[in-house]
Amino acid sequence: MRKDCAGNGPPSGKADKDWIHSLLSFRHGLLSDMELMKEKFAKLLLGEDMSGGGTGVSSALALSNAITNLAASVFGEQWRLEPMSEERKARWRKEVEWLLSVSDHIVEFVPSQQVSGDGKSMEIMITQQRKDLRMNIPALRKLDAMLIEYLDNFKQQNEFWYVSRDADESEKGNVQRTDDKWWLPTVRVPPSGLSEASRKWIQHQKELVNQVLKAAMAINANVLMEMEIPEDYIESLPKNGRSSLGETLYKNITDEDFDAETFLASVDLSTEHKILDLKNRIEASVVIWKRKMNNKDAKSSWGSAISSAISMEKREQFEDRAETILLILKHRFPGIPQSALDISKIQYNKDVGYSILESYSRILESLAFTVMSRIEDVLHADSVTRDQSLAGSETRPSVADSEPIAGIATPLDPAEEIDKLNNMEANNSMTLSDFMGWQFDIDTQTKKEDEDGKLVKQPPSIVVANNKLSNLEKLETWEA
Repeated sequence: MRKDCAGNGPPSGKADKDWIHSLLSFRHGLLSDMELMKEKFAKLLLGEDMSGGGTGVSSALALSNAITNLAASVFGEQWRLEPMSEERKARWRKEVEWLLSVSDHIVEFVPSQQVSGDGKSMEIMITQQRKDLRMNIPALRKLDAMLIEYLDNFKQQNEFWYVSRDADESEKGNVQRTDDKWWLPTVRVPPSGLSEASRKWIQHQKELVNQVLKAAMAINANVLMEMEIPEDYIESLPKNGRSSLGETLYKNITDEDFDAETFLASVDLSTEHKILDLKNRIEASVVIWKRKMNNKDAKSSWGSAISSAISMEKREQFEDRAETILLILKHRFPGIPQSALDISKIQYNKDVGYSILESYSRILESLAFTVMSRIEDVLHADSVTRDQSLAGSETRPSVADSEPIAGIATPLDPAEEIDKLNNMEANNSMTLSDFMGWQFDIDTQTKKEDEDGKLVKQPPSIVVANNKLSNLEKLETWEA
């Protein structure tokens, strides 16, 4: 006979029925999850061809598509700066772990020591998860958790709200959407704008999300760099870089007084299509120049190597300039669609490990950019409310540094970006209410000192006792 928790005999009839019902519900949930997982992995094994006709895609591409489609269904309607529902969070955590579990079985042989029964030590080969996966998957999981946490931080806010796109013009106020995102709701703030404390707190959240975006971008760029360039892409290229760029762009890049910022200022970057077209042209020219340099290195003799030295040096210079432009575009316009080269690499990639890292980092990059955009909407609405002359202006999130990039391109380093994020996280245990409470205390202290006739001091530095574990403290050994 089943007893209750205190061991006092059988529970009442109603409690017994509730216990049986909860047990059946739990069992039904497990069976449902098992069936869903079987269906997903069957689709992956068949390369998304459920008919079994053998026309499916590669396992790597099928897994990449599965992660991308899952993210689109969970994060696709993050139109407001608010926490995700518990149902969506639970679904995301459960299903993305199913897909990431594939990486646990991508291993490599490494040497290890084994002690035999007679005490002798010998070197043997054991398997462990591949190094790039072992380093990057935990980092991406942390970035994932941090983005969801940042959205949760806005649960307590009450200084801005949203008006449906179908609302009357009077309800939308002076903040009208002038970009192509017409379906997004309009942000409204109080007539006097956000409070100073709230504005600073939101700006701090933006800086944190921006650092997550940069870390995800760095990992994604490194993975794409490791992927081979498909032969189909190479065969589609023109014969030389001049043909790819066009006469005007080629002349500007090869000019003796080249400057990347001046070059971009002379190009029309008013739409995503034009930005993407420029990126495709420049990436194609870089591939052409690299292949020509590699071919000359392989084929040239001593004499021809000397005669082509200037040409080789110039090509390297042009390549560096082109990569600098690509880096600036990536930082200034992080939300643009993937280039033709990136799409081709993903489509023809056969490495399942690379497909997991690329797709996971890409969807986190996309989510971070979305959150940045929603924060920008709020800050823009506040700016317009305080200054009506800004009503017709547009904003676009950017990860560009305050100082312009000059010289040879220096790509983002994943370890460095995550270290920066770790340092920023150390001071991020404050919620909005905590921040506003701190601000109130500082104002009170300053006012009191002023009334006592003392010199008004600058507010002291914020020192917060961070008792909770940092989101990235386990990433100290993370490598680029």
